[in-house]
Amino acid sequence: MLVNGKWTENWQPVQATDAKGGFVRQVSSFRNWITPDGAAGPTGGDGFKAEAGRYHLYVALICPWASRTLIARKLKGLEDVISVSVVEPTLTDQGWRFGDYPGADRDTLNGAAYVHEIYTRAEPNFTGRSTVPVLWDKTKKTIVNNESADIVRMLNSGFGALASPAYDLYPADLAADIDVLNTRMYERLNNGVYRAGFATTQDAYEDAFRDVFAMLDDLEPRLRQTGPFLFGDRFTESDIRLFVTLIRFDAAYHGLFKCNLRRLSDYRALSAYLARVLDMPGVRETVSIDHIKHGYYSIKKLNPTGIVPVGPDLSALGL
Repeated sequence: MLVNGKWTENWQPVQATDAKGGFVRQVSSFRNWITPDGAAGPTGGDGFKAEAGRYHLYVALICPWASRTLIARKLKGLEDVISVSVVEPTLTDQGWRFGDYPGADRDTLNGAAYVHEIYTRAEPNFTGRSTVPVLWDKTKKTIVNNESADIVRMLNSGFGALASPAYDLYPADLAADIDVLNTRMYERLNNGVYRAGFATTQDAYEDAFRDVFAMLDDLEPRLRQTGPFLFGDRFTESDIRLFVTLIRFDAAYHGLFKCNLRRLSDYRALSAYLARVLDMPGVRETVSIDHIKHGYYSIKKLNPTGIVPVGPDLSALGL
C-alpha cells in the first residue's frame, strides 16, 4: 500500500480485520461527483462538469466493482464520452499493473506502470490502497472518484444529454427499494464472498459462508416470481451488482473463496438470470473469464503455487 505517497510493502488482499478475524474492506478515498452543470454532488467537494472526452476510467476485468462501471458505461451509451484503460489481471507485489497481457492496456494517458502511480499523481502524499475503478479527470489531472457505487450513479444521471435514456439504473420510484436490496446484497453476497475468502478465523468464515448462501437462497425464488430482473421488467443498478458477483461465482468464489455449498449452476432461476443479463447488448464485452481466473488465482495468500484451474465448464453461457 501507499504511505505518504511511497509504496511501502508488497500487496496484500487483507488490510484490516474485525474482532472475529473477519475481512474489513477499505473505505474509498475520492468521493467527488460529475454533474451535468458542474455543481457539487452528494459527497466530496467541488463538482466536475460532464463533458465528452474529459474523463477516463481505469478498470480491471477481474474486479466486480470495476466491472459495475463498465456495464453502466455500456448501457448508458457513454463509450465515446468516457475512455477506458484495462489493467493486467495478475496482482503483482505493487498491485494493479498496466501491460501487454491480452485484453489489457498500457497507460497511454498518464504513462503509469502501476495504478498506485495514478493515486500519487492526484495526491502526492496519498496513504491507502490503490484500488479500481478510478475515474480520472483529464482536464484537472486528478481522481474524481474511486467508489464504484458513486461512479455507477454518475454514469446513470451525471452526464445528462450525453448519456442514452434507454436505461434508468436508479429510477426515483424504486430508489428506496434499490437502496434496501443493495445493502442486503452487499453485506451478504457481493462482499460476503470476500468475507468468506479472506476470513482469518473459522468463525468469521462460517458466518460469511452462511450469509452467501442465505442470500442466494433468497434471490432464487425472487427471480422465479418477479423476473426477468430483480425489479420485474426494469433493469437497475441492483441487477448490475448481482450480475458481477454471479458471473464470478463458479469460476472463482466457489473454489478459491471456499463458497462451495452449491455452484451457481445448481440454481435454475439465478442461472437463467445470469444468461439473460449476459446477453444484453454490451454486457458480454465487459466479461473476461480468462482475466477473472488468472486474476483471482494470482492471489498468493490464497493460492501460493499460482496454478490456474482449467474448469469450470461455462460453455452453456458461451464463455
